[in-house]
Amino acid sequence: MPAASHAAAEPADAHAAELAEAAAESFRSVFGAEPEGVWAAPGRVNLIGEHTDYNDGFVMPFALPFYAAAAVSKAEAWEFHSTYGGGSTVRSEHLDGPSGGRVDGWAAYLAGVAWALGESGYPVGPVRIALHSDVPHGAGLSSSAALECAALIALADLYGHRIDRAEAARIAQLAENEYVGAPTGVLDQSASLLCTEGNVMFMDCRDLSRRQVPFDLEPEGLAVLVIDTRAPHRHADGEYGARRADCEEAARRLGVGSLRDAPPGAVLADAPDGDRLNRRMRHVLTENERVLATVRILEGGTVAGIGELLTASHASLRDDYEVSSVELDAAVDAALGAGALGARMTGGGFGGSAIALVEAAAAPKVEAAVLEAAAAAGLPTPRVFTARAAAGAHRVR
Repeated sequence: MPAASHAAAEPADAHAAELAEAAAESFRSVFGAEPEGVWAAPGRVNLIGEHTDYNDGFVMPFALPFYAAAAVSKAEAWEFHSTYGGGSTVRSEHLDGPSGGRVDGWAAYLAGVAWALGESGYPVGPVRIALHSDVPHGAGLSSSAALECAALIALADLYGHRIDRAEAARIAQLAENEYVGAPTGVLDQSASLLCTEGNVMFMDCRDLSRRQVPFDLEPEGLAVLVIDTRAPHRHADGEYGARRADCEEAARRLGVGSLRDAPPGAVLADAPDGDRLNRRMRHVLTENERVLATVRILEGGTVAGIGELLTASHASLRDDYEVSSVELDAAVDAALGAGALGARMTGGGFGGSAIALVEAAAAPKVEAAVLEAAAAAGLPTPRVFTARAAAGAHRVR
């Protein structure tokens, strides 16, 4: 796990190599052999564009230099080992689909990927996998997508399947939606597979078209702090599904395929739940506008100008979409009060992490303010670190 410090992470390649060796050593220790290879996939931060992905909208993630590393070899039976929680191993002679005698817990993300590959026309056979990850678990930084994507590119490589990365993201999403049972969009998997170093990725979630937008903070003396509130995702699964259902219902009543197609300022009238649905819809529509404005500012050669958009995004997520939490609001308010140029929750919400755009010289002050605010409110002590845009999923060795 990243330390509670504003110090930047070490270079991504060196760090991925360290994690790869840890995964390989775990493989040797558990299975008594060398793995055929080691693959790594990163967690992510979404700069802006939250809860828009399952509405065919726009997102802007970048990869974090924290990875899930998977040491993998073909085998006679499915065997998954993880260093999570002191180390555990799951073994199965065969993998059933989501309605059968499925694998549960952390191993479901791996089994789900194998199942989804087969469902998508890329059959794979049994493998041994040893996992080692430092993507913070439960922090809203896509630790589960990192596991899925590391396993997916490993299985594809081992079984000789050439899969376009955008299609691979859809396959990983299928695993999470249908096998694991989480109604997520395609943002997390796309970020882990498709982001590039030094850039934030602007992506259209309808057709997965994308372009890399330079995200160079250093010339402007800026930094992005990630604030892991260490707050659990209370009610996250049910509430996430409820938000998605609200959006689908709003789109149905408007007669459009998704809220992406709703006209600007669209309002549902004369409905008992219209106020709630209108607020959900307003968030999605205005968030898409904020993403497009962020792209224009960044492609214009500046970063500081996006601060107000980040803060407006948080207010919309807090008030219209109602997915923030006491911990996230406290972190955002403290960061802004200490001089951050902008701050917002990131990820699905109900706990997890926030981000703050700050002047690099002020990072220690902002971090101290966030820690002090949490202590004063009796909240968990946040973990704070400086983020930078890292490389997406790749084979390490």
